[in-house]
Amino acid sequence: MPATCNVKAEMNDSQRPIVVDVRRATKRYNGNVGIDDVSLDVRGGEVLGLLGPNGSGKTTLLRLMLGMLKFTSGCISIFGDDITANGRATRSRIGYLPGDLALYDQQTVRQYLQFLMRLRRLDVMTSALALCSRLKLDPSRRIGDLSRGTKQKVAVVQAFMHEPELLLLDEPTSGLDPIVQREFELLVDETRHRGATIVLSSHVLAEVERLADRVAVMREGRLMVIDDVLMLKSRFARRLDLEFESSVDPAPFASLPGVRAVNVARRTLTCEVVGPETELLRMAVALGVIGIHAHDPSLDDVFLTLFDRSSHAA
Repeated sequence: MPATCNVKAEMNDSQRPIVVDVRRATKRYNGNVGIDDVSLDVRGGEVLGLLGPNGSGKTTLLRLMLGMLKFTSGCISIFGDDITANGRATRSRIGYLPGDLALYDQQTVRQYLQFLMRLRRLDVMTSALALCSRLKLDPSRRIGDLSRGTKQKVAVVQAFMHEPELLLLDEPTSGLDPIVQREFELLVDETRHRGATIVLSSHVLAEVERLADRVAVMREGRLMVIDDVLMLKSRFARRLDLEFESSVDPAPFASLPGVRAVNVARRTLTCEVVGPETELLRMAVALGVIGIHAHDPSLDDVFLTLFDRSSHAA
């Protein structure tokens, strides 16, 4: 049976409330694992990026957060309330963009948005039309005549138009052209700045790196790692190019802690370093370094390294 969530709102170190609290959430489908023993929290005003390949459990986790699926075990509280106990009231404060949004082809965009407003008992047409204009979406167009990318604009508008306190976005930029993707990123930033919380699932690692405060990496239903984007990247190798006035001996550098893959080509020493660079830079200065070029790992590098480690461990 699902556990009962403590409905008392928590505070993090910066006194922002925990908006989403996932505790040992598990969902199985006829013996197959959707997610397995996942625990995480998301704070007010934060953007959490969910990363993982198809079948990793990202969509299942989002649907559990929304109360669309029943737990096998564990629980999730949203705004301090157990989603299974107070789902309808909680969902009215959420904007959801599913990965497979069902639209009504015979309706116009405006008619579809009006239909959703009646369901939510809200009149936010002014906001909806402003978003349509911003995304270059004609509200008079028939949905059945729209391209996949234009239908995705409709999905974005319906998720944001009522200014929800929490947004659960499943592959939100899928099919959007680069110009509209940039407008979407600006919209996410504005939404965060007004205090809303966002959980963003995406295959586009560069997008998550630009938008997310923290990243949760999932694989085969399990949470592999969750961390601040900068802290996560700092745990992986950075490449440094050190330029000297003349060629240097690589051996002293190779013996330093955290330093590996040391190579010298003419006057440039290249290496990878994990952790503090203090000793490396001290030695470089002592040997007369005249130029330093650092190359931080991208989130793409981190993601691929995590999966490579996991594959070797298996």
